[in-house]
Amino acid sequence: MVHTARLRHVSLAAPSSRNVPAKWLAAAAFAAIGLLAAPAAQAQEAPPAPVVTVAKPVVRDIVEDDEFVGRFEAVDQVSLRSRVGGYLDQVHFQDGTLVKQGDLLFTIDQRPFKAALNQAQAQVDSAKTLVEFSKMQFERAETLSREGNIPVSTLDDRRREYLAAQAQLDGAEAALENASLDLEFTEIKAPFSGRVDRRLISPGNLVQADQTVLTTIVSIDPINFYFDIDERTYFAYARDARERGGVMQEGAGGVDVGVRVADRDAATFKGKLDFAENRLDEATGTMRARARFDNKDGVLQPGMFGRINVPGSLPHPGVLLPDEAIGADQNRRIVFVVDEAGLISAKPVRTGPRIDGYRVIREGLTGEETVVVNGLVRVRPGVTVKSEMTKLPPKVEAEGQTQ
Repeated sequence: MVHTARLRHVSLAAPSSRNVPAKWLAAAAFAAIGLLAAPAAQAQEAPPAPVVTVAKPVVRDIVEDDEFVGRFEAVDQVSLRSRVGGYLDQVHFQDGTLVKQGDLLFTIDQRPFKAALNQAQAQVDSAKTLVEFSKMQFERAETLSREGNIPVSTLDDRRREYLAAQAQLDGAEAALENASLDLEFTEIKAPFSGRVDRRLISPGNLVQADQTVLTTIVSIDPINFYFDIDERTYFAYARDARERGGVMQEGAGGVDVGVRVADRDAATFKGKLDFAENRLDEATGTMRARARFDNKDGVLQPGMFGRINVPGSLPHPGVLLPDEAIGADQNRRIVFVVDEAGLISAKPVRTGPRIDGYRVIREGLTGEETVVVNGLVRVRPGVTVKSEMTKLPPKVEAEGQTQ
């Protein structure tokens, strides 16, 4: 029994003596892992501050623009018709060319009209002869009547014949003038300078007086631009026009406007507001206004679509920022402001139109703030940043066009 207990004691003590080296190995392994993880933890503790570009907003007097859609129309346009009927004899222009006022465009067959003119001239000559003869008869009758050789009734007859001959001469001269005009009207000329369309009828065709359209002409320089404004906008423009000393219907004092066309490479065309209708359209509640533009190079064409910018306010102080500095937070616009310690905060703003390449900030900024203008993707409220200050230029001209 004693021998058995001894053996059990020995068997229980032996494993305990073998576990001592394993504990030291485990401790050494945990120490090695700790040494390897220490550099990574130290690297995560201090991330570098993001670098952003900041600037002060541009603050200066501005005039906010309103944008409208409209179309160009020629100042003068005409559908050319003949005043006399006949067969078309000649066409004197090439389709689509520029013509000057008075240029000959069409000729109607003149032979019938020349014959009518000669006939009218002959009637005038005949009437002149009759007037001279009746005048001599009347003067002779006056002499004889004074001497008592003929009765007074004969003198009256001679006077009547003389006056009738004069009236007949007047009628013949009027017919001669009418025949001369008809002959002149066979030459159809350009009523004003502009660009002529294609000919709508060929030589040899019958032309009906005042009915057959031969071609059309539109003036090119200057050119008008028509657009519609609503009633509320009209009141604002009329109020500003009165302060300028003008009237809306007379061009609001010659307000400067600009038009952009579909060609994005084309510069903005400068013109002046010069007319508005004298009433609002009852069906649409709008009023049609007009601006006039110089078009010496002929780029602008009647019927062309455009967007016009009209000054919508009088000069007032404004805060301007580039569009790149304005972010979005759901349904509102925000800008990121940096304080002296480099801490970022977000400010909601209300934006306006673009002026000189910048966006107008109507509410939310005073112009004294320092705003992030580049690197918005690297910032959020509460983050500390390293800022690099820059200065925004007074104007930013977009390439190929003026904003």
